[in-house]
Amino acid sequence: MNIHALLQLVASSMLINNIVFTLLIGFCPLCGAYRRLSGAAWMGVAVTIVMGTTASCCWVINQYVLVPRSAQYLHTLVFILVIVSLVQLLEMVLEKFFPWLYEAIGVYLPVIATNCSVLAICLLSVGANPVTGRPFTFVEALVNGIASGAGFLLALVLISGVRHRLELSNVPAAMRGLPIIFLSAGLISLAFLGFTGLSFAPMFGG
Repeated sequence: MNIHALLQLVASSMLINNIVFTLLIGFCPLCGAYRRLSGAAWMGVAVTIVMGTTASCCWVINQYVLVPRSAQYLHTLVFILVIVSLVQLLEMVLEKFFPWLYEAIGVYLPVIATNCSVLAICLLSVGANPVTGRPFTFVEALVNGIASGAGFLLALVLISGVRHRLELSNVPAAMRGLPIIFLSAGLISLAFLGFTGLSFAPMFGG
């Protein structure tokens, strides 16, 4: 796959098929307490690392273990086990060799292990590439995982900024809290739908 096609895949994963605003998966962390931009950013970095790692590992397991045995029906079960195991391994590696990074993102790792967006990216990465229409290669699965994590990071930062602005705004009492967050996220989602007009279609059609 050439660089141009990889850049198209990055744009597709981050914007056209943004895991949160377009595919509407993994919205729960956006409803959390990430009012500070730094907290949202580090959470997004942790998600990006986990998505890139798990998507590539799940591709390898699917390609060399499940497909040869016609056991693709085990995708969900196997991928959940892989995600939990890799998150635990990543947590131990960071704590041992990168304590400064562990202090920054270690608190978010257990939350990420149960986030449905990570599983969704793993399942999408063993399917068809939305740019070429062919099955993902290993490099494409890795790029898709990292770019999707970057899209999740973008969503967290945007919502964090919105929450900060809302704290300084006169929001009607009935709309304070989650209602205004959902409304704001819906408006941002509508904006992201504008990217679907680019030259390659979303993963789920449209």
